[in-house]
Amino acid sequence: MQSSSIPKISDAHALQAVDARLRDSGLVRGPRVKPAGQVAAKSPDHAEKENFTQSAPDSQIAANGVRWVPVPGWDFPWLWSGFSTRVGGMSHAYCAEGAPGELNLGFTAADDRNLVVQNRRLLAEAVTGDSATPMVTLRQVHSNLIVQAARADAARQRPLKADGIMTGKPGFLLAVQTADCIPVLVADRRRSAVAAFHAGWRGTVKRIVELGVGRMRFAFGSRPDDLIAAIGPGIGACCYSVGHEVFSEFESQFTYAAELFREVYDANPVREKYPMLFLTQRPPGHSKIGPGLHVDLIESNRRQLLAAGLKPESIQVIGGCTQCRPDLFFSHRASRGHAGRMMAVIGIRKNSRG
Repeated sequence: MQSSSIPKISDAHALQAVDARLRDSGLVRGPRVKPAGQVAAKSPDHAEKENFTQSAPDSQIAANGVRWVPVPGWDFPWLWSGFSTRVGGMSHAYCAEGAPGELNLGFTAADDRNLVVQNRRLLAEAVTGDSATPMVTLRQVHSNLIVQAARADAARQRPLKADGIMTGKPGFLLAVQTADCIPVLVADRRRSAVAAFHAGWRGTVKRIVELGVGRMRFAFGSRPDDLIAAIGPGIGACCYSVGHEVFSEFESQFTYAAELFREVYDANPVREKYPMLFLTQRPPGHSKIGPGLHVDLIESNRRQLLAAGLKPESIQVIGGCTQCRPDLFFSHRASRGHAGRMMAVIGIRKNSRG
């Protein structure tokens, strides 16, 4: 058939014809009105970074010198929980020469393994009162894999490959490591079951927290009304700039994706000090050159908890941006990859159920 024999019709008429064909087949065209990967036209206005900066959470210093962040109100007699900082400890791999030791809790290439083991004991002592409290960790792979730990030595020989871990057994801590990613702790007040999740942007897109609550319901009979959650320190929307491919991933999974992103003008101290270096032909001659696209992982995980059935008042956002506060937290981005690891821990006390 000659291409000239095909009548030319407008886009509107073409869509109407497609809709008619779909209706004849019992289908409906999807509501997408823009190409995938582009920010919605009604996305939020541009904003300055300072508008999203978080205040640091309240922390306390244990008798052994470790500074950690307890979850406010989680003073249940059966529960251990908390978030570490970088302050206190034995490591010197990530601090200036002559500075006090730090609490790196990850077996990183730059640090001494024995010092990390000592740091983990210090954190266990700070949270539980006993440095010998076992700790079950994971080999985190930015997934939505969730495992169940039935005993304290579950990962002694080889760390479990997952990004979420849960248990209904007492006597040990569950731990996830972070250095910008979002840690989420969940506890069942009625059935004394607990879980910890590591949610980077990939795990968040894969709904690890929402799936994790579902796994708790299946494994322990947990009901959303009985669950409480704490979202710990991580990189905030003020600092977490991403590419449009990340927006596309979120858009494919969440109807509210556009609400999680902001176009933010980052502060630039060099530009502020030497404005003449950044002159452009756009009036007034030194206008800002394009904002960065920032994503709010904390809000995204909070919404997943809500979608899983938790009440808004049962979810605490601890606060604290890891990139904004390198004095208090390790940040992979702030240190350009040369960073230690923090931990979020949760566990059931020995001989204290219910």
